[in-house]
Amino acid sequence: MPITSTRSDPNTRALAYLRIGVGVLFLMFGEYKVFGTQFTLGGGFQGWITRFLTDGAYPFMVPVLRGFVLPHGTAIAFLVAYGELAIGLALLTGLLVRAASICGLIYMLALLFSSNYPGPGVAPWQYFGASLDHSVWPCVLERSSSADLPTSCPCAPFYVARRGRAA
Repeated sequence: MPITSTRSDPNTRALAYLRIGVGVLFLMFGEYKVFGTQFTLGGGFQGWITRFLTDGAYPFMVPVLRGFVLPHGTAIAFLVAYGELAIGLALLTGLLVRAASICGLIYMLALLFSSNYPGPGVAPWQYFGASLDHSVWPCVLERSSSADLPTSCPCAPFYVARRGRAA
């Protein structure tokens, strides 16, 4: 007989609070980018990309940032702004949580690899330690009984339980 979760399950509540909290953060950061023009039309996005290139992006991201992102800066700035807003709304409302989580994970990985490259000769743990100022991993995955989806994100410091399994 499969074990089913109830509404009073502590894991379910914890995951919902975490999902809502991350959604609020994405909503706050997306809101000022969408409703203000400094980031999208005022060159704010291009300024950040230039800073990432100056301060040190991961070597495999440098050609992408210079050759694709900067030439299409305004369009990508709008994609970032509305993407953050959409991820925040989805996580906050609980709609399309899985899709929002995957998009948030991709976005945060792109941000991680676009900045704070510690250099080629450092210990492996310093690659993630160098980015602690912005590497909050919003990969909150929706609880699912699907066997093909991971139960937790390997980069997240929390456990995500699935329906049908004891926590």
